[in-house]
Amino acid sequence: MKKSILIFVLLISTLACFSQDSSVVFHPKRAVILEGTSNFRDLGGYPAANGKMVKWGKIYRSADVSKLTENDLLTITNLALGTVCDLRGPDELSKSPDKLPKGVNYINLPAGSENVQVNTNYATMNRDSMMQSFYSRTDHLVAKYKPMFEELLKLPSEKSLMFHCTAGKDRTGMGAALILSALGVSKNYIIADYAATNTYWKNGKMIETLEKSGMPKESVKAMMAADPTYINLFFNTIDQKYGSMDSFLKNEIKLDKKKMKALRKLYLM
Repeated sequence: MKKSILIFVLLISTLACFSQDSSVVFHPKRAVILEGTSNFRDLGGYPAANGKMVKWGKIYRSADVSKLTENDLLTITNLALGTVCDLRGPDELSKSPDKLPKGVNYINLPAGSENVQVNTNYATMNRDSMMQSFYSRTDHLVAKYKPMFEELLKLPSEKSLMFHCTAGKDRTGMGAALILSALGVSKNYIIADYAATNTYWKNGKMIETLEKSGMPKESVKAMMAADPTYINLFFNTIDQKYGSMDSFLKNEIKLDKKKMKALRKLYLM
């Protein structure tokens, strides 16, 4: 009975995210179609502060980009990609280094957030405890995301920035939540953008790998989903520990009035 109620609440919260305007979330300009990865998408088009909108073609989020094809590299070159922030840890990076066009400024920002598993035995791993542990952690946030904001502030006006992890779901989802919050995008749109990973990410191979490792099929599918309750937990944790998202961005990420104004001038229209 409790499980049925939880599923119902989750369904309602997910629908609420998209009810505001799903055409904005799934805008035809959003997805960048590539052969070697998925979940590569533009953060533009969202309604933002003071009646403005996030600029298209300036900030992108993605999953792993280690298997891009030559056609993909040409596509990315045409996006005027200037900087890539890789949010993965050393083990992930050593196995699957980024494949990027020449001249792109590459920055690795692990900050320890890859070490979030509460149980390394996949067969007995509790999906909820692992994900709740990740989304309620804040010790890595400044080291990981403050440099990303610094890159956004110094990015040349003719260039774009992309950030990613392995799935483009959790670490990338938190990064997107912080960026969109700083630009004045409403929480409903941010949660909807997070949940849109369920549509944009093609995760069949990762699911197969985890199943072969011994994790139960249903647990794998649940863990691979972008569950809105987790990004909500992230927002709630920020509020509880720092007072509000605005306070966190100001006091921890060091976005003072001058930097916030500069950021919005660069990425809003």
